[in-house]
Amino acid sequence: MKIKEAIEIINGTTSTVSAKYLNNALRISSKNTEIYGDWFLKMPMNVISWESIRKEWGGLSPNIKAKDLARVMDVIQQLLDTPVKERFPEKKYRLRWIDSNDGRDDEFIGPETYLGRSEDNGVLYWTTFQKFGAEIFTESELEQLKKDNPLLAAAIDAMKEPAEDIEHDND
Repeated sequence: MKIKEAIEIINGTTSTVSAKYLNNALRISSKNTEIYGDWFLKMPMNVISWESIRKEWGGLSPNIKAKDLARVMDVIQQLLDTPVKERFPEKKYRLRWIDSNDGRDDEFIGPETYLGRSEDNGVLYWTTFQKFGAEIFTESELEQLKKDNPLLAAAIDAMKEPAEDIEHDND
């Protein structure tokens, strides 16, 4: 289970608890104390057992419903059952092409361009896009692309650029 998925489940299916990701930890609080930063469970994202989860039962509101607390415990167990490296979203990348100087001899460098796939009348082809129109690839998609096109593997590695300006999941 991914961290984002865990937060969505807790926040979407409970009425008396809240989950958020802050400082590399999943924090569970009662809905009425979340604005103060109070939490009753704090799960660092690298833990693999319940013993490493901080519990502050004094922060547990008497208004929390038992079924909501049970849901939280179930979700945390699912996270513990998920290998640590699989809890985080895959990094996102663009394939950086070359900057264009539009055939000029001066120092002008045109907009950044990135490779992406387009389709025309059912024909799939590669083309270039400016930064915010470029296709975004996950690490596993790039690995599959290299596997399918082994002669391009080195070029793909050389062109791979983190898509850090993409809104990343907070996990």
